Amino acid sequence: MGFIALAGVAAETGVIMIIFLDEACARRQQENRLQSLKDLRVAIIEGAALRVRPKIMTASAIFLGLLPIMWSHGTGADVMKRIAAPMIGGMVTAIILTLLVVPSLYLIWRKRELKLHVRKY
Repeated sequence: MGFIALAGVAAETGVIMIIFLDEACARRQQENRLQSLKDLRVAIIEGAALRVRPKIMTASAIFLGLLPIMWSHGTGADVMKRIAAPMIGGMVTAIILTLLVVPSLYLIWRKRELKLHVRKY
């Protein structure tokens, strides 16, 4: 159950990150400031920087909400701990994935697209 909830949160934040990266690149392209790889990197950093605080706030809210479950004792605590443990551990990897891996893969993907666009002209 914890893995399912974690997958939903991670997928949602990853999709939102891609939307912000797309908007940053589109904004720079409209302003005709997306001419080189350096411009692309600046656009990606700009878009990713907008998502740092919301992602940290989401992860910290999940951490703070699940920590009491991990310290609980009594009836049903062992079942709830099995749900909370993957969520706590997975949020660490979801933060890394969303803030580092997704923008890096986006850079590789858009770099290829930018090269194709430059060759046409």
